[in-house]
This record gives sequence, structure tokens and C-alpha cells, in this order.
Amino acid sequence: MTKLKSLEDLFEHEVKDLYSAEKQLLEALPKMAETATDSRLKKVFENHLKETQIQKERLEKVFEICGLSAGRKKCEAMEGLIEEGQSMIDEKATDEVKDAGLIASAQRIEHYEISGYGTARHFAERLGKTEAVKLLEQTLKEEQKADTLLNDLAKSYINQKAMDQ
Repeated sequence: MTKLKSLEDLFEHEVKDLYSAEKQLLEALPKMAETATDSRLKKVFENHLKETQIQKERLEKVFEICGLSAGRKKCEAMEGLIEEGQSMIDEKATDEVKDAGLIASAQRIEHYEISGYGTARHFAERLGKTEAVKLLEQTLKEEQKADTLLNDLAKSYINQKAMDQ
């Protein structure tokens, strides 16, 4: 294991972690979309799957412009969050309750990504990596938007439908 000696090293560590997280999410989102029964929730998951592919490609651009390699780092936090999401998928629950649970699982993932992208963006800013800042900021905004969409669905009617069971 390489010792982190500088903010530059920590920045590289963070973007590799995010890259692993996005790759894992590309495998998990189709299962979440397939499990969701609410058509609007299904659409949010399907749209975020497309965004996640673009976000992965954006990170590849960050690696390229910063002269870094993606390496083989595994994001253990995302692995755990996805396992929790899989537990919800496997849970015996009514459709309405399962949809509410899927939103909760997805929001945990979004909050992790928001934190990671915000941190990486700040590190890039401190390091003067202007192009990386722009790319990371773009993804940060998309993650925040996805979280807001999920939150709006939950608060507007999905949680209520789960209560009515």
C-alpha cells in the first residue's frame, strides 16, 4: 500500500475511489430500476444509469488530464452501500414499501457520492487543476439533482403510499 504524502496523493486516492464507486453502481442501478414498481422511480433509476456511465467517462478524462491511471482500487464503502440496496431488493415487502426502501438505499448512495465529489472537487481546486474542477463540479451537480429527484418522489407520494399499506 502506497503512503499518502501530499494532497496530490490524496486527490488521486479520492478519484480512484470514485471511479470504483461508479463502476460498481453501473452494475447495481439496473437491478434497482428493475425492482422498482413505480414508473417515475423506475425512470429516475434508468436516467441515473445513463448519467453514471457519463460520470465514469468524465472521471476517465480527469485521470487523463491529470496524468493518472485508474488503477484497481476498490471502493469498499460503495460495495457496502450496494449490499444494503441488494438487501432491500431481496426483502419481502409490498411494492409500495419496497419502492420507499429503494429510495432510502439510493439516497444513501447519492449522499456518499455527493461527499466524495465535493471533496475531490475541492482538492482539485486547491491543487490548481482547473479542468478537473469543472468535470468534478458537473458530476457533483448531477448527483445533487438525483438526490433531489429521489427526495421529491419520496416526499410527494411514495412514502405516503407505503404508509397506506
